[in-house]
Amino acid sequence: MKKIGIVSLILTLFANIAFAAEVNVFSARHYDSDIQLYEKFTAKTGIKVNVVSGKDKALQKRITEEGSDSKADIYITADAGRLGAFDAKGMFQNSLTPAIKAAVPKNFRSTNWTGIAKRARIMYYSPERVSANELNGMTYEGLADPKWKGRVVIRKSNNIYNQSLVASLVKNVGKTKTCSWAKGVVSNMARDSKGNDRAQILAVAAGEADLAVANTYYYALMLSGKKGAEQQAAAKKVMPFFPNQQDRGTHMNISGGGILKTAPNADNAKKLLEFLLTKEAQEHIVNNTFEYPMIDGVEPHDLVKQMGLGYNQDLKTKVVNYGKNQATALECMLAANWK
Repeated sequence: MKKIGIVSLILTLFANIAFAAEVNVFSARHYDSDIQLYEKFTAKTGIKVNVVSGKDKALQKRITEEGSDSKADIYITADAGRLGAFDAKGMFQNSLTPAIKAAVPKNFRSTNWTGIAKRARIMYYSPERVSANELNGMTYEGLADPKWKGRVVIRKSNNIYNQSLVASLVKNVGKTKTCSWAKGVVSNMARDSKGNDRAQILAVAAGEADLAVANTYYYALMLSGKKGAEQQAAAKKVMPFFPNQQDRGTHMNISGGGILKTAPNADNAKKLLEFLLTKEAQEHIVNNTFEYPMIDGVEPHDLVKQMGLGYNQDLKTKVVNYGKNQATALECMLAANWK
């Protein structure tokens, strides 16, 4: 009986250890390649990664409502504005380990969350209808120039990528100028805002507009052929352009994550975040999602390289400002009747 009791105790201890060796990721990213990346982490560390995928609002609602009963350790999403807004609700704990601090430039992280990949929001134009002179010195602010009347397409005001772009303008030029700019952009739209980023690029390719705003990875995805031959052909009809090269640089955003305040496996969560910033993980990310690497020593995918390397990134505007100025940005867009 004693032997049976000892064996039972040992099995219970092993079960508890196995249970402890896990981390629960609530992710709004929709890449199958992320699952493959988590599997690599498990193979290296023995820490099992449990993933709950969903849309941001649903995931945030669940985490908030479950409170201290939540099993979530890390919340991962695209866009610093989302991370900043969730952080402002007190949902994260200090996620900045020495390894993360050394790997991630300070403008792409906060104390409570960090970027794991970069993304640029740029312009795309028709080389048949837009001349080099028109784009000379072009800035985001220039989207409001009357010369672009009826020629611009961009997503809706409720799109978080647009909100973060506009929030960066609030930070750099102030609310008054940003609100005026938003009215100029709306007056220059070729049509009411609709569709995702690829839809904006497709509109330029189809001749519905001359200039579009979209994230770089959408364009690379279209060029890759993974979205079909039709979208690949359309992408080849437009050209990328990196704005604001003569001042603060092109607007940059992130995919990122933070460790939740109630995380039951915070130490394992830190290990996962640190792993996502290793060379192995970064190479996996950029070669599957077409995002830019967060760390030095890793190059973007070849299709992203073709868009242009060595462009000036906006390293002046810290991404924490996107969440801070999100409400003001949306206020300006709605006041301009941005659909």
